[in-house]
Amino acid sequence: MNTAPDLAMSTAIAATDQTKAAAIPRIKLLSHGFSIDHPDPEIGEQLMTNALGVADREAMHGILRQLVKASVSGESPDEVNLSFMISMVKSIRPRDSVEAMLVAQMVSVHVMAMRCAHHLANADDLAQHDSAARALGRLARTFPAQIEALNRYRSHGEPAITVQNVSVGDGGKAIVGNVTQHARVIVSDKSPTSAARKAPKAAGSRRRPASADAKRAAQP
Repeated sequence: MNTAPDLAMSTAIAATDQTKAAAIPRIKLLSHGFSIDHPDPEIGEQLMTNALGVADREAMHGILRQLVKASVSGESPDEVNLSFMISMVKSIRPRDSVEAMLVAQMVSVHVMAMRCAHHLANADDLAQHDSAARALGRLARTFPAQIEALNRYRSHGEPAITVQNVSVGDGGKAIVGNVTQHARVIVSDKSPTSAARKAPKAAGSRRRPASADAKRAAQP
């Protein structure tokens, strides 16, 4: 009797169960707040804490409350919009509380920008058009600045510099390809142009003794 298909099916089912268990739970909006929709409340809170990149339950609930308020569509929070925002936060993978707050702001700015784009597309008069266009422009400029801030924070505030075409003298070691170092690294000027500028001075200093010898030889 061949049991290989049964074993394969059991493995697939187990993997699916693990994926479901690790998946981020949904948030249910209630009249007095919200709740984490998971069969085990403690596991649900831990999964949400991990997804938001914060350290404890209090920080997780604080970020969630802020995202709920930012998800408001019309006059009440929107559950679908909130799920999208939480999913985007998870995909960026914040690693500490600072990143969690910044990523929550990034997601909120994106949502606000899309709302302004909607208002701009449906503006009834010039005043509404100009107001939505100005707000969309500010939000569109803010979002890439937030991305840059996140990248700078993750690289500990040191912008990377890529050095290409490095010349190596005798006895040195070279690395083939692009070399990326932090801004603290100082690269000395070893270019052929600077060497060429120094060459005429050396040649002139060698010609002075020769001209002096010629003058002495010409004297009677």
